[in-house]
Amino acid sequence: MLDPIPEQFNLSDYFLDHNIREGRADKVAVYYRDETWTYRQVVEGACRAAGALRSVGVKQEDRVLIILPDCPAFVTALFGIHKAGAVLAMANPLLPVEDFVYYFNYTRAVTAVVHHSLVEGLAKLRPQLKYAKNLLVVGGDPGPFLSYEKTCAAQPAHCENAPTHRDDPAVWLFTSGSTGKPKACMHLQHDFAWNTERYAKGILQMTESDRTLGVPKLFFGYATGTNLWFPFAVGGSTVLFEERASPDVLFSLIAKHRPTVLTNVPTTINKMLEDPAGKDADLSCLRITVSAGEALPGELYERWLKRFKVDILDGIGSAEMFHIYISGRIGAVRPGSLGQIVPGYGAKICGPNGDVLPDGEIGTLWICGDSAMTGFWQDDARTRQLLHGNWYCTGDQFRRDAGGYYWYEGRADDMLKIGGIWVSPLEVENCLLAHPAVKECCVIGVKDENGLVLPKAFVVVNEGHAKNDAQKSTLVEHVKSKLARYKAPRFVEWMDSLPRNDRGKIERKRLAGG
Repeated sequence: MLDPIPEQFNLSDYFLDHNIREGRADKVAVYYRDETWTYRQVVEGACRAAGALRSVGVKQEDRVLIILPDCPAFVTALFGIHKAGAVLAMANPLLPVEDFVYYFNYTRAVTAVVHHSLVEGLAKLRPQLKYAKNLLVVGGDPGPFLSYEKTCAAQPAHCENAPTHRDDPAVWLFTSGSTGKPKACMHLQHDFAWNTERYAKGILQMTESDRTLGVPKLFFGYATGTNLWFPFAVGGSTVLFEERASPDVLFSLIAKHRPTVLTNVPTTINKMLEDPAGKDADLSCLRITVSAGEALPGELYERWLKRFKVDILDGIGSAEMFHIYISGRIGAVRPGSLGQIVPGYGAKICGPNGDVLPDGEIGTLWICGDSAMTGFWQDDARTRQLLHGNWYCTGDQFRRDAGGYYWYEGRADDMLKIGGIWVSPLEVENCLLAHPAVKECCVIGVKDENGLVLPKAFVVVNEGHAKNDAQKSTLVEHVKSKLARYKAPRFVEWMDSLPRNDRGKIERKRLAGG
């Protein structure tokens, strides 16, 4: 284990360059469509990218945006930013182009590496970009901006990494802000190595023989870790694709590239099980599947394990802590549980007054570890509210059992108080999901005519099942037969699909009309 992390420390050296020193220059690092990129090619591409960034005025600690689909240019741009000692920020390329004005001006990014499909829209918005005027465009016509490929080609294939310190700023990861706009969690160089050593190498047991494939896209810190930084840290390889992660795309890529680690989310796990192609899909190449982003119901885990014979390590992490800090263990999964604390992290479950609660009681999870952010950019009040010394208050409701396993009960602001008793929507949702008619569901609180909060279920039914009042009654009675009767939904509403954000999480506020 890299402990302590040396004072002079650069993320490109830690994740990428070491592979050259360790004899992997000609090993394939990236699979993309029918292309392959070796570590030598990635290093050379990253050096050229660092030169391109410097040529447009990027200095150490400047912010640089990446707005790209998952492709080799994302990889070289990311490591080029590391090499230049700049600060990486990433945005979803599928957002409405108008949304990027906020990201540019909020981060004060001096430039960005963007996809050619965004050129026309960004050109129109150029007068609104206060800090970035010259962008680097990947593929296609760069319009009024610069071609990433041509600018990189004019740079040398070798460069020296910026002399960054382990405590220098390195990456901004976005999370939901208190104002509704995404806020940046500011992270230092060493944060990412610290988690990699403990989670990727310790829990996932990743080695150079691993090949990763991810459902979430690289702009999301969860995927940046599992599908790029982590495999590169051990000399493994990654499979990248730009398409939406539909079951047919995933099954095709698994058949073609035979990955060993699949990064997944519960929604897609369910879709892969429901897809007809899943009945005959061969997933025997997978060593493990990783799940995060939202709670994985125990029933869904059992179905996956029975069908594909591949274990799922569920876990919870956050942009504030970079990555997963509570995780299942290989060979020791308890269905429905998020597992145990990742060694090196600390956790406590606290009541409203900050008192530590005994095992079995539901409270707010506090977490500490050396991958914690330094704070939220331009939100000092929220930083002071949630960061207390080494501890970060997650806002997530958990209980811990006597065996040290953690069980997620929902967000603090999602909890429902029914008849004076706290109810976890997740518990009700898991119960509904066990019914054969239910494909997806979400439970929120709504007020009745007397102003009392009652549970309401939004349900997507499986094909072949009725959507009528009798079915609603059946689902309510199903919950009453499994849980305390007061936890059963008073109302059921049919949905064709549940609203989700760009990270795949259900948007409960939209269901509540917020």
